[in-house]
Amino acid sequence: MKMTNYRLQTEMERIQPENQEWYKDYVRQVLESNKPYHAKADYLGLSIQEIQNKIDYLANDINEMTALKKSLTQAKTTALEATATVLAEYGIDRLDGTSISSITITPHKTKLKETFRITNADALIKLGFYTVIVDEKAVKDAMLTIEGMNEIDEFVEVGVVNEEVPASIKVNSRRSSTNNQATELLNLVDAQEAA
Repeated sequence: MKMTNYRLQTEMERIQPENQEWYKDYVRQVLESNKPYHAKADYLGLSIQEIQNKIDYLANDINEMTALKKSLTQAKTTALEATATVLAEYGIDRLDGTSISSITITPHKTKLKETFRITNADALIKLGFYTVIVDEKAVKDAMLTIEGMNEIDEFVEVGVVNEEVPASIKVNSRRSSTNNQATELLNLVDAQEAA
């Protein structure tokens, strides 16, 4: 992962939905600069791609750390149990240390765990232990037929809600596998800062 952020990428990472004017001003500066249009596009696109690279890198790290945590937790539990078994074989129930106070064996115990399983659902339903809910999927499916529409129409309300989706941009990568985004971004930023 590239550890150096360039100005546009840094501005993008700090942008908040309620406070974006300073970011828009910087994008205006980029667009109004005397750089070639393709350099402007690359600067914008590569900055966004670098943020996506960070997101992907972090997501991968989170998955790896979650798997590692699970593995280490299981290993610790197994090591604690195996060590207790060996200490018990030697008749040791406590070991005193200098860096730690002591290691003691917790005795084997049986925990009671409550389980719940219904053996006769029909009898419980007859006794009144049930709920009734509308099957919304079945209602929507029935509304697709004329007969269902006539039968159900008075009991449902169908409407349309407008949802505003703000304009956005999409960064389209080149198909070349030799495209090194971080190097290109570095070169573009160095050239822009030198000007």
